[in-house]
Order: sequence, then C-alpha cells, then structure tokens
Amino acid sequence: MTRADVAQAARNPLAYIAERWTPTERTVQRAVLASLVMTCVIVVTGGAVRLTGSGLGCPTWPKCTDESLTATSEMGFHGVIEFGNRMLTYVLCAVIGWAIIAVRSQKPWRRSLTRYGWAQFWLVMGNSVLGGIVVLVGLNPYTVAAHFLLSSALIAVATAMWQRTREGDADPRPLVGKAVAQLVWVLTGVTVLLIAIGTVVTGAGPHAGDSSDVPRMNVGAVGLDWEGVTKLHAVLAWIVVTLTFALWFVLKAVDAPRGPLARTRDLFLILLLQGGIGYVQYFTDLPEVLVAAHMLGSCLVWIGVLRVVLSLRERPQPKAEMPTQVDDSQLSSV
Repeated sequence: MTRADVAQAARNPLAYIAERWTPTERTVQRAVLASLVMTCVIVVTGGAVRLTGSGLGCPTWPKCTDESLTATSEMGFHGVIEFGNRMLTYVLCAVIGWAIIAVRSQKPWRRSLTRYGWAQFWLVMGNSVLGGIVVLVGLNPYTVAAHFLLSSALIAVATAMWQRTREGDADPRPLVGKAVAQLVWVLTGVTVLLIAIGTVVTGAGPHAGDSSDVPRMNVGAVGLDWEGVTKLHAVLAWIVVTLTFALWFVLKAVDAPRGPLARTRDLFLILLLQGGIGYVQYFTDLPEVLVAAHMLGSCLVWIGVLRVVLSLRERPQPKAEMPTQVDDSQLSSV
C-alpha cells in the first residue's frame, strides 16, 4: 500500500473500500438482514437482563463500577449478564458497520441505502446513551420504556432498509387502492399504541429489572392498576388481530397481488402465536421464559406490520439493457 493509498483510506475509508470491492446483491441483502436480526437479539437479551434482576448488575455507566470498566468476580451472575448485554452493543455496531460498508460498496452506489445504515448507527448510539441514563436513574420505568421504544424505531429503520435492498430506486408504484392503504395505516397506528401500552404493562408489572425494590410506574402517588393496563393491552391486541383479518379479507375480495396477501397472512399467524404466549404468561404468573418469548414476539409483530406497509407498493428493479443488435449490412462492411 502506497502512502497515497494510506492517506486516501484515512480520509475516506468507505470510499477507499468501495473502489476496491463490489459485493454481490445477495451479500448486501444478507449484511442488512444481519443488522435486523441482531437488533432483535439485543432487544431480547436486554429483556433477559431485566428478567434475571440484573438491571443494576453494573451499577454505573459508562464503566461497570466506579473502579472497573468491566464486571468483576465479586459482582457475580448479575454483573456478567449486565456487562454481557453492554458488550452486545458493540457487536450490533459492528454488524451495522458491515451493512454500511456493503451498501456503500455496491455498484451503482445507492445513497438512500447508506443513509438508512447511518440512521441505524446513530439510533444505536442514542439508545446506548439512554441505556446509560436508565442505569444512572436506578431503572426508572419511564426511561426503560423509552429505551424499548427507541429500539422499536431501530427495528423499523432496519426493516425498511432490508426491504429496500430487494427493490430498485424508481418512484414507488401503489399495488392497492387508497381505501386499503388507509386501513393498513390504521392497523399500523393501533400497533404502535399496542407496543406503547405494552411498555406500560412492563413498567407497572412485577419484573422490575433488579433484585431490589425498584419503583413501578404510577400516577402521582398512586400506582397504576396493572390488571387494568394489562386488559387494555389485550383489547388493543384483539383490535390489531381483527384489523389484520379484515385486511386479509379485503385484499382477497379485491384480488390484490400476492405480496400484500402473503405479508398479511404472515402477520396474522404471528399475532395468533403472540396472543397465545400472552395469555399463557398472564395466567401462569409471568414466568420469565414466556415473558422473554413475548418480547421476541413483539419484535416480530412490529416487523410483520412494517412488511405489510412496505408490500403495498413496489419499486421495480431496473432492467438490464439488451445489447444493440447489429444487422448483416453492418457486419459485411467491417
């Protein structure tokens, strides 16, 4: 490597790599999918921190203790769990970095995909800081809820980026009518409300995230009615299920393309599974394993809804140009 190469790599490493490497379309798609999968993994492991009472396993931030950057043997199991989850943030950053490098090196360069990648990176940075605040304020349930909601925003960006890797850059062309699109947006809005109320159920529920007595969500000096909030969450879940079934019925009635139908069917099946887990965990006093499964289900429901939204339009891939045919007269003149 020459001195000029070193200077160029230091000045703009992404452009330097892009000049020397062109990934296949499948490599790009896999890199972006990996960032989406890793985002879901870190949501579930974050839930494991709470469910094992390890939320303050590292009692400070950004170091694990005032004296140590890492967990120590004296901190035991909870310190290992909390510090391990913090380390997974670096893994997530590395996976997102790989996705950014892959989309930046693709030919032709699709600037919109690179922006999605950087949006993921900065959301992770913001959520890392928020996670530190969660620790510093002693697992205040409102900050914990905000931490999960920001992770949901990260999942949304990662899902959109994954979808865009399988599309072209042409203007989107709708595949369904306006009324169907409006129904999907209502479904999306209710799902957002469902997820938000789910964080309230968590914040008012028994799993505080630490072995000590962590205050739960309240209204003034009065704690929230956990049973009432849980029932509201269940009602919203049934509304989402009903809207999804209605959407599937409407799409069948208007003979919609296969894409929206398939994504709606997938969402309906995920909702049924998630609802089953939710009811079982409620009637079995919230066992930790089922709560973790429900958190994973929440991620999958959100991804499913977003895939339904993104299936309502298409961005055709550019067709490869056919070589210009040369007639016999031109050949004879050569």
